[in-house]
Amino acid sequence: MSDELTPAERYAAARRRAAEQATALAPFRDMYDFQLDPFQVEACQALEAGKGVLVAAPTGSGKTIVGEFAVHLALAQGRKCFYTTPIKALSNQKYTDLVKRYGADRVGLLTGDNSINSDAPVVVMTTEVLRNMLYAGSEALRGLGYVVMDEVHYLSDRFRGAVWEEVIIHLPESVTLVSLSATVSNAEEFGDWLDTVRGDTEVIVSEHRPVPLWQHVLVGRRMYDLFEEKSQDGGQGTAARREVNPDLVRLARMENTRPTFGRDKRRGRNGMREADRERERRQRGRIWTPSRPEVIDRLDAEGLLPAITFIFSRAGCEAAVQQCLYAGLRLNDEAARARVRTLVEQRTAGIPDEDLHVLGYFEWLEGLERGIAAHHAGMLPTFKEVVEELFVQGLVKAVFATETLALGINMPARSVVLEKLVKWNGEQHADITPGEYTQLTGRAGRRGIDVEGHAVVLWQRTTDPTALAGLAGTRTYPLRSSFKPSYNMAVNLVAQFGRHRSRELLETSFAQFQADRAVVGISRQVQRNEEGLAGYRASMTCHLGDFDEYAALRRRLKDRETELAKQGAAQRRAAAMAALEKLRPGDVIHVPTGKYAGLALVLDPGLAAGRTGGHRGYEAHDGPRPLVLTAERQVKRLATMDFPVPVEPLERMRVPKTFNPRSPQSRRDLASALRTKAGHHDVRRHRRDRSAAADDTEIASLRAAIRAHPCHGCADREDHARWAERYHRLLRDTRQLERRIEGRTNTIARTFDRICALLTELDYLREEQVTDDGRRLARLYGELDLLASECLREGVWEGLKPAELAACASALVYEARTADDALPPKLPTGAAKEALGEMVRIWGRLDALEEDHRISQTEGVGQREPDLGFAWAAYRWASGHGLDDVLREVDMPAGDFVRWCKQLIDVLGQIAQAAPEGGTVARNARRAVDGLRRGVVAYSSVG
Repeated sequence: MSDELTPAERYAAARRRAAEQATALAPFRDMYDFQLDPFQVEACQALEAGKGVLVAAPTGSGKTIVGEFAVHLALAQGRKCFYTTPIKALSNQKYTDLVKRYGADRVGLLTGDNSINSDAPVVVMTTEVLRNMLYAGSEALRGLGYVVMDEVHYLSDRFRGAVWEEVIIHLPESVTLVSLSATVSNAEEFGDWLDTVRGDTEVIVSEHRPVPLWQHVLVGRRMYDLFEEKSQDGGQGTAARREVNPDLVRLARMENTRPTFGRDKRRGRNGMREADRERERRQRGRIWTPSRPEVIDRLDAEGLLPAITFIFSRAGCEAAVQQCLYAGLRLNDEAARARVRTLVEQRTAGIPDEDLHVLGYFEWLEGLERGIAAHHAGMLPTFKEVVEELFVQGLVKAVFATETLALGINMPARSVVLEKLVKWNGEQHADITPGEYTQLTGRAGRRGIDVEGHAVVLWQRTTDPTALAGLAGTRTYPLRSSFKPSYNMAVNLVAQFGRHRSRELLETSFAQFQADRAVVGISRQVQRNEEGLAGYRASMTCHLGDFDEYAALRRRLKDRETELAKQGAAQRRAAAMAALEKLRPGDVIHVPTGKYAGLALVLDPGLAAGRTGGHRGYEAHDGPRPLVLTAERQVKRLATMDFPVPVEPLERMRVPKTFNPRSPQSRRDLASALRTKAGHHDVRRHRRDRSAAADDTEIASLRAAIRAHPCHGCADREDHARWAERYHRLLRDTRQLERRIEGRTNTIARTFDRICALLTELDYLREEQVTDDGRRLARLYGELDLLASECLREGVWEGLKPAELAACASALVYEARTADDALPPKLPTGAAKEALGEMVRIWGRLDALEEDHRISQTEGVGQREPDLGFAWAAYRWASGHGLDDVLREVDMPAGDFVRWCKQLIDVLGQIAQAAPEGGTVARNARRAVDGLRRGVVAYSSVG
């Protein structure tokens, strides 16, 4: 090929190769045994040119290569690189990867749980650790050249997302930012914001999946392709060219059509039709949702293992493993079983023998030896890490996991199975979104191992193939800011920058950037409305006078008439309700309207049986529902709508005790007596209420003003009036849009102002100054930062023993997963119980103060109520009780227990830092940490 080039072309090519070899990218490429993709090269080149980068690419596409290049550049330039991740497990994983490449002496880890070689030039950490370092002005920031933010789309997380924006805003200008994101539909918008706050930022978006993904539906024992025609790359980017498999559409139609019973004679004479029906009956017999063991068996037969099956329930994941074990599934041979046992025994050697049973170790090990495991947040962290390691090694071939596995852990599979397309979102069961579907199925296809990946959805009776195709073919995963100022953020910002500069910084948040962009569209609509208003105003111009003034009088008259009509209706309804409440059995009434209008005898007034305490036996909006016998011998329960006007008893008569409403004879006899008793009453006369409008002086005045106005005599009056109505309708809509603009503009800064006002009232701030109490608050991070600070200030925890302090601090971090999942409020006795009660009282005071300052918890700002559900477990564990005793008493999975203990250790560490040095609280907080960090809680997360 080179022989075909001209001398000039060969010279130019040689120059290019020499130039490439002079870059940092060339030796970096040589570190990998595969060719870098174009998007990776483009991002690395931008980094080397001094630009920040945002890389948005599918799961498994290798975007972390760009982050590793930032590490390479930092080491080559003698600078530092911080590699941040959203979760500790991912930090641990990345730390291990970088140690293998660069050596343990050059790589450190900071996650709150672990601090390893923190002075190294490359440090892996959770994003919260970096945020805290920025606020504290840590010396570790000196010489920092690059920050990698892996999984940066976490800034959408409603609970923790604000941390990402805090870091991005506050990093020194000299730091180059590398943002790595899943494929999001608004990457350009996010990139524009990064460009605004961080300077020159290159946005690199890759839609290409390195391993093609095929979509399937498993029906009974048969695997159907979701699409009839697949694109060349098998990806989702060209879904518009593919048609839904007609076989699946036919199956869905059959599921939704009831089978025909009996023989249709016309069809029976037609042999082909009868054959079609018989074929359909046979086909119906093949439609069912396969069981979990059947699914794994089928995937194994198709060569589609290893597989991750996503089940949106921890209990469901554990049950799936048990079902596979009971079914006798064995995915490992004897050699693999021996390797599994060896690795498991090595990794769990530190767990005391007495804890193995309570942790479910032996059942877990049996599943692993067979190649089957669960993976969810309720598991012990060590157990989850073993599952991950065995899966990567191919020793676990079927994992049943909750969706949390899809959020960053490097654990790809050949296939991903979705049992259902509905999950509990914390409030209700909702369909998964296209973004969630993409995130989950993105695990399928291991780069460098699999030629293709497979996404398998299990057939359900409600499966809609067309809707499923829409999920699989839509790439919509928008990044939405969840940024909200907090008390801790406010005091830290004011301490560093003062109030005015802090407001300006918050105005640069992605949240405000998105709000302002939305305002642009609303503003354009307001401009269009203004043009329409000008046209309407011209059309309603009257030569006799000010028609806008005249139209205003007409509107006031209409509004007043409507108001009086509503008042009259409400008064009539109230009067009718009051009259119904006075009815008693035996009253003879006249039902004014409805199907049963006419004479009626009240059998039961429809109030609460055995009415006591003034409580009614009906919903307030329904009113009494009297049971009556009509003159036509019908026994019916009436509603308030049958009584638009008050009803008064015409007579009273006795209802025989022997009256049986089910007996036609009883009804006939009593109805006859009813007609006789009320026969002399003229039931046709109804008092007509005089209209309130007839006596209203304001209405009379408005009508006179309208008749006296010059425009009243205009021949085109009604035509002008129609234009005036359109004008004021559009004006009303325009004012609403303007209020929306006002509500969205400076929203973050306004919230910050309200927070600062509350902190000023509590003496945490004084104008531009942060008080000593404010500096203590600056060291307390978390949802209940202000509550913790108030407890310290008021001495609530003074004199508590370490275990008692642990119980109290647990209320600052623990939160039940759901209302139904709340732990029983069993509490320690004595001083700890009193302190917990005082914490709740302080929270009540803060809650009222927040309401005064219009700080709303529904908007994600403010102090949620402390949850006492973990206090007993924390107290018992910190007191030295065994794991079996503690878990049995609180009925909590070991993984949850360990996670809450580690979060409690974090907050106790903050309390020890914030409390007066040398005092009992600081000392006992450290002792409580020592009491908690033992046994399963102390097991290292890094091997």
